[in-house]
Amino acid sequence: MADKILIVGATGLIGGLLTRNLVAQGTDKQLHLLLRRPYREDVGKAKVHVQLQENWPATIARIKPDIVISCLGSTMKKAGSKAEFAAVDRDLVGAVAAAAKAAGAQQFISISSVMADSSASSFYLKTKGEAEDLLRAQKFDRLDIIRPGLLRGERTNENRLGESLAIAASPLMDLLLHGKFRRYRSILASDVAAAIEVLMANSAPGAYVHENDAVWQMV
Repeated sequence: MADKILIVGATGLIGGLLTRNLVAQGTDKQLHLLLRRPYREDVGKAKVHVQLQENWPATIARIKPDIVISCLGSTMKKAGSKAEFAAVDRDLVGAVAAAAKAAGAQQFISISSVMADSSASSFYLKTKGEAEDLLRAQKFDRLDIIRPGLLRGERTNENRLGESLAIAASPLMDLLLHGKFRRYRSILASDVAAAIEVLMANSAPGAYVHENDAVWQMV
């Protein structure tokens, strides 16, 4: 594991799970959290940086992380508009990646979405794909893009009725998805967080995309 780990989006579902796991392990590596609002859980020896988004690049420059993990992500409902959604899920992710590269980060790990594609007709998938393109353009020594299916896990800070209904139906739907369609199955957020920990220890160079099956193999 590298000397300095920076997690951006630690208050989200996957970011929160990953942060709690790393804090519980008591790693002797430096763990940094970059947030828009205070983190309300025990962070152990982790260093918390609460900054306005426009100050994030300068903060990343000061931290000089070896690995940056982006768990940033919103929803159309939460964002309120397509422009605001893209501002977080594409523009902010891209800005964090650019700042990480400039600061000397060797590895970048990011949560995307199954079917992300910058040429997709769906605005959501197109935006996710455009974010991936921005990450690849930075040419990190190692880039890991995780494309999970529907995430299952307990969200404590927001209400997503449509997503909750989809999760309730997922056990049946998952049984119908085989072969190349397994990528669309639901997946535990805790499995994704565990996979990130595995990827943090893998320094082999290159750009990699990990869908559900790859995540499950790591955990």
